[in-house]
Amino acid sequence: MDERLKVMLCYTGFQWLFLFYFYCLAGWCFESVFVSLKSRKWVNRGFMRGPFLPLYGTGAIMMLVVSMPFVDNIALTYFAGVVGATALEYVTGVAMESLFKMRYWDYTGRFMNYKGHICLRSSVAWGFFTIMMTRVIHRPIELLMFSMSEKLLHHLTVVLTIYVVADFTLSFKAALDLRDLMVRLMGMKEELLRMQKRLDVLIAFNNDEKEQKRLDREERRSTRLKDLTAGLEQGFAVIKDALLSRPSAYGESVREEIAELRGKFSLYLERETGYGSLLDFYKRDMIRNNPTMRSDEYESEFEELKEIVNDKADT
Repeated sequence: MDERLKVMLCYTGFQWLFLFYFYCLAGWCFESVFVSLKSRKWVNRGFMRGPFLPLYGTGAIMMLVVSMPFVDNIALTYFAGVVGATALEYVTGVAMESLFKMRYWDYTGRFMNYKGHICLRSSVAWGFFTIMMTRVIHRPIELLMFSMSEKLLHHLTVVLTIYVVADFTLSFKAALDLRDLMVRLMGMKEELLRMQKRLDVLIAFNNDEKEQKRLDREERRSTRLKDLTAGLEQGFAVIKDALLSRPSAYGESVREEIAELRGKFSLYLERETGYGSLLDFYKRDMIRNNPTMRSDEYESEFEELKEIVNDKADT
Protein backbone atom coordinates (compact mmCIF):
# COMPACT_ATOMS: atom_id res chain seq x y z
CA MET A 1 0.00 0.00 0.00
CA ASP A 2 1.29 3.47 -0.89
CA GLU A 3 2.71 5.37 2.09
CA ARG A 4 0.54 8.42 1.35
CA LEU A 5 -2.58 6.27 1.43
CA LYS A 6 -1.51 4.71 4.74
CA VAL A 7 -1.06 8.16 6.30
CA MET A 8 -4.43 9.46 5.11
CA LEU A 9 -6.26 6.33 6.24
CA CYS A 10 -4.90 6.97 9.74
CA TYR A 11 -6.46 10.46 10.06
CA THR A 12 -8.58 10.78 13.18
CA GLY A 13 -12.05 12.35 13.23
CA PHE A 14 -10.62 15.53 14.77
CA GLN A 15 -7.98 15.71 12.06
CA TRP A 16 -10.57 15.39 9.30
CA LEU A 17 -12.62 18.15 10.97
CA PHE A 18 -9.57 20.37 11.25
CA LEU A 19 -8.81 19.88 7.57
CA PHE A 20 -12.43 20.67 6.67
CA TYR A 21 -12.34 23.96 8.61
CA PHE A 22 -8.91 24.85 7.25
CA TYR A 23 -10.03 24.45 3.66
CA CYS A 24 -13.29 26.28 4.38
CA LEU A 25 -11.16 29.21 5.53
CA ALA A 26 -8.69 28.90 2.64
CA GLY A 27 -11.58 28.77 0.17
CA TRP A 28 -13.12 31.88 1.69
CA CYS A 29 -9.80 33.73 1.38
CA PHE A 30 -9.37 32.73 -2.26
CA GLU A 31 -12.99 33.43 -3.26
CA SER A 32 -13.26 36.74 -1.40
CA VAL A 33 -10.02 38.09 -2.84
CA PHE A 34 -10.93 36.93 -6.37
CA VAL A 35 -14.43 38.42 -6.30
CA SER A 36 -13.22 41.59 -4.58
CA LEU A 37 -10.65 42.18 -7.31
CA LYS A 38 -13.31 41.69 -9.99
CA SER A 39 -15.78 43.97 -8.16
CA ARG A 40 -13.06 46.49 -7.21
CA LYS A 41 -14.41 46.54 -3.68
CA TRP A 42 -14.20 44.21 -0.70
CA VAL A 43 -16.73 41.38 -0.83
CA ASN A 44 -17.08 39.02 2.14
CA ARG A 45 -17.88 36.08 -0.11
CA GLY A 46 -20.01 33.12 0.81
CA PHE A 47 -23.19 31.68 2.25
CA MET A 48 -22.07 32.24 5.83
CA ARG A 49 -21.26 35.55 7.48
CA GLY A 50 -17.94 34.39 8.94
CA PRO A 51 -14.77 33.55 6.98
CA PHE A 52 -15.77 30.02 6.00
CA LEU A 53 -17.03 28.54 2.75
CA PRO A 54 -18.38 25.04 3.45
CA LEU A 55 -18.47 24.14 -0.25
CA TYR A 56 -14.68 24.52 -0.48
CA GLY A 57 -14.12 22.52 2.69
CA THR A 58 -16.44 19.77 1.49
CA GLY A 59 -14.84 19.84 -1.94
CA ALA A 60 -11.32 19.56 -0.51
CA ILE A 61 -12.24 16.60 1.70
CA MET A 62 -14.05 14.98 -1.22
CA MET A 63 -10.94 15.38 -3.41
CA LEU A 64 -8.76 13.77 -0.76
CA VAL A 65 -11.18 10.88 -0.31
CA VAL A 66 -11.90 10.09 -3.98
CA SER A 67 -8.21 10.28 -4.87
CA MET A 68 -7.11 7.92 -2.09
CA PRO A 69 -7.18 4.76 -4.24
CA PHE A 70 -5.29 6.52 -7.04
CA VAL A 71 -2.54 8.40 -5.18
CA ASP A 72 0.10 6.82 -7.43
CA ASN A 73 -1.81 7.42 -10.69
CA ILE A 74 -2.09 11.03 -11.82
CA ALA A 75 -4.57 10.32 -14.63
CA LEU A 76 -7.01 8.47 -12.39
CA THR A 77 -6.59 11.16 -9.73
CA TYR A 78 -7.61 13.72 -12.35
CA PHE A 79 -10.72 11.85 -13.46
CA ALA A 80 -11.73 11.04 -9.89
CA GLY A 81 -11.56 14.76 -9.11
CA VAL A 82 -13.59 15.68 -12.19
CA VAL A 83 -16.37 13.21 -11.38
CA GLY A 84 -16.42 13.80 -7.64
CA ALA A 85 -16.27 17.60 -7.69
CA THR A 86 -18.78 17.91 -10.55
CA ALA A 87 -21.23 15.64 -8.73
CA LEU A 88 -20.78 17.63 -5.52
CA GLU A 89 -21.27 20.95 -7.31
CA TYR A 90 -24.41 19.74 -9.07
CA VAL A 91 -26.03 18.17 -6.01
CA THR A 92 -25.24 21.22 -3.86
CA GLY A 93 -26.56 23.65 -6.46
CA VAL A 94 -29.80 21.72 -6.99
CA ALA A 95 -30.36 21.27 -3.26
CA MET A 96 -29.79 24.95 -2.45
CA GLU A 97 -32.05 26.14 -5.26
CA SER A 98 -34.77 23.69 -4.25
CA LEU A 99 -34.60 24.70 -0.60
CA PHE A 100 -33.87 28.43 -0.80
CA LYS A 101 -35.23 29.21 -4.31
CA MET A 102 -31.89 30.85 -5.04
CA ARG A 103 -28.88 30.15 -7.24
CA TYR A 104 -25.64 31.05 -5.46
CA TRP A 105 -23.66 30.44 -8.65
CA ASP A 106 -24.83 30.16 -12.23
CA TYR A 107 -23.00 28.80 -15.29
CA THR A 108 -25.87 29.56 -17.69
CA GLY A 109 -24.36 30.79 -20.95
CA ARG A 110 -21.11 28.91 -20.56
CA PHE A 111 -20.11 26.21 -23.04
CA MET A 112 -21.59 22.77 -22.26
CA ASN A 113 -23.34 23.73 -19.05
CA TYR A 114 -26.12 21.66 -17.51
CA LYS A 115 -28.99 23.72 -16.10
CA GLY A 116 -26.49 26.34 -15.01
CA HIS A 117 -25.28 24.22 -12.09
CA ILE A 118 -22.22 22.67 -13.74
CA CYS A 119 -20.23 23.29 -16.90
CA LEU A 120 -17.35 21.73 -18.82
CA ARG A 121 -14.78 24.42 -17.97
CA SER A 122 -15.49 24.12 -14.26
CA SER A 123 -15.32 20.32 -14.33
CA VAL A 124 -12.00 20.36 -16.20
CA ALA A 125 -10.61 22.84 -13.67
CA TRP A 126 -11.75 20.65 -10.77
CA GLY A 127 -9.66 17.77 -12.12
CA PHE A 128 -6.47 19.83 -12.29
CA PHE A 129 -7.22 21.32 -8.90
CA THR A 130 -7.54 17.79 -7.45
CA ILE A 131 -4.05 16.96 -8.68
CA MET A 132 -2.66 20.20 -7.25
CA MET A 133 -4.58 19.61 -4.03
CA THR A 134 -3.37 16.07 -3.41
CA ARG A 135 0.22 16.47 -4.63
CA VAL A 136 1.14 20.07 -3.73
CA ILE A 137 -1.26 21.93 -1.46
CA HIS A 138 -2.25 19.26 1.04
CA ARG A 139 1.16 18.00 2.11
CA PRO A 140 2.35 21.15 3.95
CA ILE A 141 -1.11 21.45 5.53
CA GLU A 142 -0.79 17.87 6.68
CA LEU A 143 2.63 18.62 8.19
CA LEU A 144 1.18 21.65 9.98
CA MET A 145 -1.60 19.49 11.39
CA PHE A 146 0.81 16.78 12.57
CA SER A 147 3.04 19.42 14.21
CA MET A 148 0.19 20.40 16.53
CA SER A 149 -0.26 18.60 19.81
CA GLU A 150 -3.32 16.37 20.06
CA LYS A 151 -4.72 18.52 22.90
CA LEU A 152 -4.33 21.75 20.92
CA LEU A 153 -5.90 20.17 17.84
CA HIS A 154 -8.88 18.94 19.87
CA HIS A 155 -9.48 22.28 21.58
CA LEU A 156 -9.09 24.24 18.35
CA THR A 157 -11.44 21.91 16.50
CA VAL A 158 -14.09 22.10 19.22
CA VAL A 159 -13.99 25.92 19.26
CA LEU A 160 -14.20 26.06 15.46
CA THR A 161 -17.09 23.57 15.47
CA ILE A 162 -19.11 25.69 17.89
CA TYR A 163 -18.46 28.84 15.87
CA VAL A 164 -19.13 27.31 12.45
CA VAL A 165 -22.31 25.52 13.59
CA ALA A 166 -23.67 28.74 15.13
CA ASP A 167 -22.82 30.80 12.04
CA PHE A 168 -24.20 28.19 9.65
CA THR A 169 -27.42 27.90 11.65
CA LEU A 170 -28.00 31.66 11.53
CA SER A 171 -27.09 31.80 7.84
CA PHE A 172 -29.37 28.87 7.05
CA LYS A 173 -32.26 30.58 8.84
CA ALA A 174 -31.50 33.86 7.02
CA ALA A 175 -31.62 32.05 3.66
CA LEU A 176 -34.99 30.50 4.55
CA ASP A 177 -36.28 33.90 5.73
CA LEU A 178 -35.12 35.47 2.47
CA ARG A 179 -37.06 32.84 0.54
CA ASP A 180 -40.17 33.45 2.66
CA LEU A 181 -39.79 37.20 2.17
CA MET A 182 -39.80 36.76 -1.60
CA VAL A 183 -42.90 34.56 -1.36
CA ARG A 184 -44.66 37.20 0.74
CA LEU A 185 -43.63 39.94 -1.67
CA MET A 186 -45.00 38.00 -4.63
CA GLY A 187 -48.28 37.43 -2.79
CA MET A 188 -48.51 41.14 -2.00
CA LYS A 189 -47.96 42.06 -5.65
CA GLU A 190 -50.57 39.54 -6.83
CA GLU A 191 -53.12 41.05 -4.46
CA LEU A 192 -52.28 44.57 -5.65
CA LEU A 193 -52.71 43.42 -9.25
CA ARG A 194 -56.18 42.07 -8.43
CA MET A 195 -57.06 45.37 -6.76
CA GLN A 196 -55.72 47.27 -9.76
CA LYS A 197 -57.84 45.29 -12.20
CA ARG A 198 -60.97 45.88 -10.14
CA LEU A 199 -60.18 49.59 -9.92
CA ASP A 200 -59.81 49.67 -13.71
CA VAL A 201 -63.30 48.19 -14.02
CA LEU A 202 -64.74 50.85 -11.71
CA ILE A 203 -63.05 53.65 -13.66
CA ALA A 204 -64.29 52.19 -16.95
CA PHE A 205 -67.76 51.88 -15.40
CA ASN A 206 -67.77 55.66 -15.05
CA ASN A 207 -67.11 55.85 -18.81
CA ASP A 208 -64.14 58.17 -18.29
CA GLU A 209 -62.28 57.00 -21.40
CA LYS A 210 -59.72 59.80 -21.30
CA GLU A 211 -58.58 58.95 -17.80
CA GLN A 212 -58.65 55.23 -18.56
CA LYS A 213 -56.38 55.64 -21.58
CA ARG A 214 -54.01 57.82 -19.56
CA LEU A 215 -53.78 55.23 -16.81
CA ASP A 216 -53.20 52.47 -19.37
CA ARG A 217 -50.03 54.27 -20.47
CA GLU A 218 -48.59 54.53 -16.97
CA GLU A 219 -45.80 52.31 -15.66
CA ARG A 220 -48.26 50.85 -13.21
CA ARG A 221 -48.68 48.02 -15.74
CA SER A 222 -45.31 46.88 -14.49
CA THR A 223 -45.25 44.18 -11.80
CA ARG A 224 -42.80 46.13 -9.67
CA LEU A 225 -44.22 46.93 -6.27
CA LYS A 226 -43.45 50.66 -6.55
CA ASP A 227 -45.19 50.86 -9.94
CA LEU A 228 -48.21 48.93 -8.72
CA THR A 229 -48.50 51.21 -5.71
CA ALA A 230 -48.19 54.35 -7.86
CA GLY A 231 -50.79 53.02 -10.31
CA LEU A 232 -53.31 52.33 -7.56
CA GLU A 233 -52.75 55.75 -6.02
CA GLN A 234 -53.43 57.31 -9.42
CA GLY A 235 -56.55 55.21 -9.82
CA PHE A 236 -57.93 56.29 -6.46
CA ALA A 237 -57.09 59.90 -7.36
CA VAL A 238 -59.10 59.59 -10.59
CA ILE A 239 -62.12 58.25 -8.71
CA LYS A 240 -61.80 60.96 -6.07
CA ASP A 241 -61.75 63.68 -8.74
CA ALA A 242 -64.78 62.12 -10.42
CA LEU A 243 -66.71 62.10 -7.13
CA LEU A 244 -65.79 65.72 -6.42
CA SER A 245 -66.92 66.90 -9.82
CA ARG A 246 -69.96 64.61 -10.01
CA PRO A 247 -71.08 63.27 -6.61
CA SER A 248 -73.57 60.99 -8.33
CA ALA A 249 -70.90 59.39 -10.53
CA TYR A 250 -70.94 56.16 -8.50
CA GLY A 251 -73.79 54.43 -6.73
CA GLU A 252 -73.79 53.55 -3.05
CA SER A 253 -72.71 49.93 -3.54
CA VAL A 254 -69.84 51.00 -5.77
CA ARG A 255 -68.74 53.60 -3.23
CA GLU A 256 -68.69 50.90 -0.56
CA GLU A 257 -66.53 48.71 -2.77
CA ILE A 258 -64.17 51.62 -3.44
CA ALA A 259 -63.90 52.26 0.31
CA GLU A 260 -63.14 48.57 0.89
CA LEU A 261 -60.45 48.59 -1.79
CA ARG A 262 -58.98 51.76 -0.29
CA GLY A 263 -58.83 50.11 3.13
CA LYS A 264 -57.05 47.05 1.72
CA PHE A 265 -54.65 49.31 -0.15
CA SER A 266 -53.80 51.24 3.02
CA LEU A 267 -53.06 47.94 4.76
CA TYR A 268 -50.71 46.89 1.97
CA LEU A 269 -48.98 50.26 2.07
CA GLU A 270 -48.14 49.60 5.72
CA ARG A 271 -46.67 46.24 4.77
CA GLU A 272 -44.70 47.77 1.92
CA THR A 273 -43.00 50.27 4.21
CA GLY A 274 -42.17 47.47 6.62
CA TYR A 275 -40.93 44.57 4.52
CA GLY A 276 -37.60 46.25 3.79
CA SER A 277 -36.84 46.38 7.51
CA LEU A 278 -37.10 42.58 7.59
CA LEU A 279 -33.78 42.43 5.77
CA ASP A 280 -31.54 42.11 8.82
CA PHE A 281 -27.75 42.19 8.53
CA TYR A 282 -27.52 38.44 7.85
CA LYS A 283 -29.90 38.64 4.88
CA ARG A 284 -28.38 41.91 3.64
CA ASP A 285 -24.87 40.49 3.80
CA MET A 286 -26.00 37.30 2.07
CA ILE A 287 -27.22 39.38 -0.87
CA ARG A 288 -24.18 41.68 -0.92
CA ASN A 289 -21.68 38.83 -0.59
CA ASN A 290 -23.07 36.90 -3.56
CA PRO A 291 -23.32 39.36 -6.47
CA THR A 292 -24.10 36.56 -8.95
CA MET A 293 -26.90 35.16 -6.79
CA ARG A 294 -30.29 35.08 -8.51
CA SER A 295 -33.71 33.50 -8.31
CA ASP A 296 -35.48 32.03 -11.33
CA GLU A 297 -38.81 31.58 -9.56
CA TYR A 298 -38.83 34.99 -7.83
CA GLU A 299 -36.66 37.01 -10.19
CA SER A 300 -38.44 40.38 -9.95
CA GLU A 301 -38.98 40.05 -6.19
CA PHE A 302 -35.29 39.33 -5.59
CA GLU A 303 -34.23 42.23 -7.81
CA GLU A 304 -36.40 44.57 -5.72
CA LEU A 305 -34.83 43.27 -2.52
CA LYS A 306 -31.37 43.80 -4.04
CA GLU A 307 -32.30 47.41 -4.78
CA ILE A 308 -33.33 47.92 -1.16
CA VAL A 309 -30.00 46.47 0.03
CA ASN A 310 -28.02 48.66 -2.39
CA ASP A 311 -30.00 51.74 -1.37
CA LYS A 312 -29.21 51.04 2.29
CA ALA A 313 -25.54 50.63 1.44
CA ASP A 314 -25.47 54.01 -0.32
CA THR A 315 -27.12 55.90 2.55
